[in-house]
Amino acid sequence: MANRLSSIATRTGDDGTTGLGDGSRVPKDHLRVQAMGDVDELNSQLGVLLAEPLPDDVRELIITIQHELFNLGGELCMPGYELLKMDAVLGLDQALAHYNAALPRLQEFILPAGTRSAAISHVCRTVARRAERAVVALAAAEPINTAPRQYLNRLSDLLFVLARVLNRANLDGLGGDDVYWHSERLQKQQAAEADAETGDAENT
Repeated sequence: MANRLSSIATRTGDDGTTGLGDGSRVPKDHLRVQAMGDVDELNSQLGVLLAEPLPDDVRELIITIQHELFNLGGELCMPGYELLKMDAVLGLDQALAHYNAALPRLQEFILPAGTRSAAISHVCRTVARRAERAVVALAAAEPINTAPRQYLNRLSDLLFVLARVLNRANLDGLGGDDVYWHSERLQKQQAAEADAETGDAENT
């Protein structure tokens, strides 16, 4: 694990292989290594998000998620081992229910935009989806525990919800609402509402 490394430039990977936690060596493009890399990238992107102004409760949640992702990476690094528990998945379910309950129901697709923190949360969401795909691909080739796949699936959903929360937190003075996709249906609806308001004004 990274915190146990005493020498960074070991040169043992110069032949295109890398060592797993059980002492075995695999090619650096192995499905397991790809999954580990995607999880590591996700954790790093969450570190970028933590550098932004965040509500205290969101910050504490993301810090917890970082530790859980480190456990997930450790589990992927050691075939047959279990580090990520189902309790972590249940924790994400609870967070999803908590934050989603305070948000207005979506009537249209939204764009990955808004405040900087919300945009970074969307980037984290897309990396979580990629990490999930990598774990699914690995599970098709080797036995994988259930929790890692479910955790990444829930986490991508939670990061979408947190992006909406962060757009409304307005900590940098730029937030307030989701950024909606300008679909034809939405444009027609907005035009109809504008016409109705104009008609009401003319009748008063």
